[in-house]
Amino acid sequence: MKLFNIKTMMIVALGLATILPTGCKKGYFDTVPDNLTSIDGIFTNRAQTENWLAGLYGSIPDTWDMPYNNILSITSDEMDASNWTNPAINSGAITADANPSGQNAFYEKIRLCTIFLENIDHNEEIKGLANGEEIIKNYKGEAQFLRAYYYWMLMKQVGPVAIAKLTSAKPEDDFQIPRSSWDESVAFVISEIGVAKANLPLNNYQFGTTDLDISKTGRINKVIATAVESQILLFHASPLFNGNTELSDFKNLDGKQLFNQTYDAGRWKIAANSSKEAIDLAQSVGKSLYKVTDADPFRAAFLSTRDLYWNGWRNEGIWLRPASSRAQWESSAAPRTTQGTAYNGLAVLQNLVDDFRMADGSDRTTNVSYRENTYTTTANAYYVAGTNTMYTNREPRFYANVTFNGSVHPTTPKAGVTRVEFYNTGNNGKSGAPRDWPKTGYTARKNIHPTFSMNPSVTVARPSMLIRLAELYLNYAEALNESTPGDPDILFYLNQVRQRGGLPALTTGLSQADIRKQIRLERRIELCFENGARYYDVRRWKIADQPGSNQGGQFFGMNTDVGTSLSDPLFHQRTLNFSRAIWQRKFYFLPYGQNEMDRNKQLVQFPGY
Repeated sequence: MKLFNIKTMMIVALGLATILPTGCKKGYFDTVPDNLTSIDGIFTNRAQTENWLAGLYGSIPDTWDMPYNNILSITSDEMDASNWTNPAINSGAITADANPSGQNAFYEKIRLCTIFLENIDHNEEIKGLANGEEIIKNYKGEAQFLRAYYYWMLMKQVGPVAIAKLTSAKPEDDFQIPRSSWDESVAFVISEIGVAKANLPLNNYQFGTTDLDISKTGRINKVIATAVESQILLFHASPLFNGNTELSDFKNLDGKQLFNQTYDAGRWKIAANSSKEAIDLAQSVGKSLYKVTDADPFRAAFLSTRDLYWNGWRNEGIWLRPASSRAQWESSAAPRTTQGTAYNGLAVLQNLVDDFRMADGSDRTTNVSYRENTYTTTANAYYVAGTNTMYTNREPRFYANVTFNGSVHPTTPKAGVTRVEFYNTGNNGKSGAPRDWPKTGYTARKNIHPTFSMNPSVTVARPSMLIRLAELYLNYAEALNESTPGDPDILFYLNQVRQRGGLPALTTGLSQADIRKQIRLERRIELCFENGARYYDVRRWKIADQPGSNQGGQFFGMNTDVGTSLSDPLFHQRTLNFSRAIWQRKFYFLPYGQNEMDRNKQLVQFPGY
């Protein structure tokens, strides 16, 4: 997808407002203005104005949408879907001419946000309502936040961005816009969000009450805006963006440095304070980690993890996206033996499987009970007898997030099916379908409802969580460990997430480096497959080329070319399943589209493209 031309962005006809992504159902994130005739006509009419505002939400990515989530997860050390698609970054063939980013959609929305902000005050119909001035104030806050948010999404993709004027452009304006530096870009979006927050309600209440307005689910409020601030400031403090001398050659044409070259330790404290503010604000409106009560602590942790996505979003969800492509995700990840035949192709990499801990919280490499050459004779709620013992005695989140050979079926199965078999001739193995099998012998299980069925179609409606409280806890723990090692809040908030997942609490006495390792591992496991967390984490930490987090080279799984029984040792052999291009520096960011580079002569490309 090529970058939307900045000049075109500033003068393009209003018809672009109709080019919006659609979800699986119409909702606030999928609405488009209708009957667009003139700016005056739209912004004097309440319904048209509110349709325009609704359309501004249309480019917010859906966590479970395949084009978005697929690109991020299958280009990191989480998943593979190369039987179906393989993004060019994996082969090293990514170029500015074949750009996979959503940059054009973000720039479209930035322009439409500006138009909205310039014209909303003209709506006398809204002003005439009993609470009309408050409504307009809130609408301004939403639009200003969304404009800043789309710039933030661009920054995550391309680094320092070209920031257009915050007014509607005229044909005579200068559209040759250089990149702002990273620090300037961050200052801009943080400032814009700060202004927006002054106009936003604390939560999505019905006007004049403290009762939640369900029709406003996903609409921007102070809690959401503050949570996004914490994400931005965490990135800003991280090694990729904080004193990164590796990128000293990334400069504008006038020699302006685009990444600061001096490390600023104070950024971590600012990030910690921001994360704590976001946590406190979320908890003040009743947010908490979702937890299921069960007499069996292991089962409680499993259910707390598994059911979070359809039962727990009310408790834990900070920013919700009402329209979600959950059914597309489920059909792509679920086994073929799902009733109606699902597609069975989102393969989990062995790297991630290995990183899940044992049930007692230990690393598999240090646990004497871990075996890859023996098979269990007992069955339980998670696997059947005959399953390889490398999959037994693992932490609860492993069973909620990964489907493996011998797993109890995660969905409504076809008649007579109770287990998932990934060996070659198994019921979900390579020999049973041309492309619908996982190269690694594992598939993603997270956010697959146990009643899911393809035919008859059975899906449980639920929003997706763009930000949830557990992420804020981990943001805070990470920033605090870097700014104030030994602060008791570090282990308190880290342990909240660990213990919900069924792991024992970490105790004092660990070094800063040890805690850093645990926080990074916790993010790896807790946030797997969600919102590109892993894709961005390994980049901002600058560990994408390091063993254990390498984003290129060789990737392993089980040997899906062989195996004729559940306990066949030939299948249970670590096997090179595929290779990706060795990590290159240019993979830190996506390129601006070459068409934009050709038009905007002040725009420099990220080195390597």
